Amino acid sequence: MSGNNHNQKTPFLDRDHSILAFNERVMDWARRPDVPLLERLRYLSIVSSNLDEFFEVRVAPHLTAMRTNEQRGLYTAQTYDRLSDQVHALVAQQYAIYNDELLPLLEKKGVKLISHGERNPRQRRWVKDFFVREVQPLLMPVGLDPAHPFPQVANKSLNFIVRLTGRDAFGRENEIAIVKVPRILPRFFRMPPVKGSKQTHFVSISSLIRSHLGDLFPGRQVTEFSQFRVTRHSDLAVDEEEVKNLRTALRKGLQQRHYGQALRLEVSAGCSVYLSNFLLEQFALPERALYRVPGPVNLVRLNQLIDQVDAPALRFEAYNAGWPVQLNPGQSYFERLQQGDVLIHQPYESFDAVLAFLREAVEDPDVLAIKQTIYRTGAKSELMNLLREAVRRGKEVTAVVELKARFDEEANINYAERLESVGAQVVYGVVGLKTHAKMLLVTRREAHGLRRYAHLSTGNYNPGTARLYTDLSYLTADDALTADMEQIFLHLASQNRLPRLNKALIAPFHLHRAMLDKVEAASAAAKAGQDARIILKMNALTDEPMARALALASQQGVKVDLIVRGACILPAQVPGFTDNVRIRSVIGRLLEHSRVFYFRTGDAEELWLSSADWMNRNMLRRIELAWPVTDSALRHRIIDECLLACLHDTRDAWLLQPDGRYVPAGGVAGGRSRTVLHSAQASLMARYGSKG
Repeated sequence: MSGNNHNQKTPFLDRDHSILAFNERVMDWARRPDVPLLERLRYLSIVSSNLDEFFEVRVAPHLTAMRTNEQRGLYTAQTYDRLSDQVHALVAQQYAIYNDELLPLLEKKGVKLISHGERNPRQRRWVKDFFVREVQPLLMPVGLDPAHPFPQVANKSLNFIVRLTGRDAFGRENEIAIVKVPRILPRFFRMPPVKGSKQTHFVSISSLIRSHLGDLFPGRQVTEFSQFRVTRHSDLAVDEEEVKNLRTALRKGLQQRHYGQALRLEVSAGCSVYLSNFLLEQFALPERALYRVPGPVNLVRLNQLIDQVDAPALRFEAYNAGWPVQLNPGQSYFERLQQGDVLIHQPYESFDAVLAFLREAVEDPDVLAIKQTIYRTGAKSELMNLLREAVRRGKEVTAVVELKARFDEEANINYAERLESVGAQVVYGVVGLKTHAKMLLVTRREAHGLRRYAHLSTGNYNPGTARLYTDLSYLTADDALTADMEQIFLHLASQNRLPRLNKALIAPFHLHRAMLDKVEAASAAAKAGQDARIILKMNALTDEPMARALALASQQGVKVDLIVRGACILPAQVPGFTDNVRIRSVIGRLLEHSRVFYFRTGDAEELWLSSADWMNRNMLRRIELAWPVTDSALRHRIIDECLLACLHDTRDAWLLQPDGRYVPAGGVAGGRSRTVLHSAQASLMARYGSKG
């Protein structure tokens, strides 16, 4: 199979290639003519951001295997070559869209990135003055010689390499110099308007510096130059068994993250072979790690340009989330939850309702204790301020802060210290396991004793991503489920053994085995001639035992539908292996993030929500939670909005083929179709959006 099998016995698809295929689907939004132009540019930058993280996290073992020419688990020189082929092709497509489609279309709409050769004399004077006044004082060119070796170059930073003629002030022929571009400098600047023109002109920082590199080396001539950017391995490795203070160890690790192993070198397309070879040697990288790009080396920073353009017609129409249909503004959450569970489908319904629940708990004098897990909450968090206020009001506050949430480590360390400073009880979960479960538990004094109220979620407590990610929030006062949550918090704080839980499933103890059991039960039902159905929605499916169980269920006749946004190692509809498995990926305006697991065996059906994807790390190396939805009305709503809606999507859905390729469900990539296509996300936005 073309998917680069893990082994010959089981035709699984390769996880890393599947991640890259996901980015190809994201990039399709940059091609779609029905998508506003600035949003198309934003999708292109999202692909760049995803590729950065892919290199930072996934590529190092492939490169190490290639260098040593030894097989290291799944990694070999051949896997590195195949991966490089796919990334080079993806990057080539990306810059073709940028240069050949988006920049010309933007110019037609009055937005132009203007290069040095296109600037009129007045614009050149402005650029020169701006460079001298705002940029040059922040640049410190470093000429390389034995006393000035090649400088430390930070991960993903913008730099220039310059080749010079002539001699320096000491009469030496040190011909190579490096110019670091400070991160504090914006990457795009808006130029003064041209009289009589309706166009808005921008200049990039790289173009601005490149135009005046010679000014940095008076008395010498620049003969060659190129912008460059290096991507480094950035996954923090901390031996939790050895360190005495995880927070201190992580802080130390964060200082080194910017200078990890080099994995990718990006240079300008016109960079000379001499300079590119010089850089490859400095970073100890092979030729395949070099990416020559016809444009900015960091398309992630296009977001700065997008944010400066004042053109609402070139953006998505603003969406205003409606207030949750099950809640009345101003009604007490505690009174409402005594009547039954509440579901909030974000971002169609507003995440503000979750913050309002916490705010009521903080302000209610009868609330005695608040316990919460914290994974990713965003840089500026109202939630954190509410927890601090709860402490000030005398409530017992326990925060389980996950310090190892990748790329959020520093923010979470700072939050932990701020909470501790006011007297909150802060714990860091279980050694060796990330706490990924999303839980908020409120204990309140009432007439008949203490009662618990809870919020569980498939996503993070982050107001920013809650406007962009589809997730399910679940509010409940169910005694059995909230008692389970109490036990889980006690376990995370005390490390005591968990008692048998009433309803919840928790990883790494129960969740993996329980999900396998449910798949196997469906298999047994189908084998016995009963109706059996499995529908699963998640972000990734990369756990081999679970993928194998689904394949076996398919072979017994179970109808399996998987809605997997990202990486998926299970191929669909392979004869004799996954005939009854259909797999689709929905890539829309919003990021599909909710995890929903539906099983039907005979007349019995059950629905679970979870914080966990079906990945080995989620099931065996994290604290994850899954809980059943027992309210029939809520269950039907989730099935309708999260499962059936995605299965009927023909605009944003892609269908996985037996060979690992994805094809558009509507028949044509790029959003071009003569038939009316159905979008699950657009329908739900129309259903729930605020009309005010």
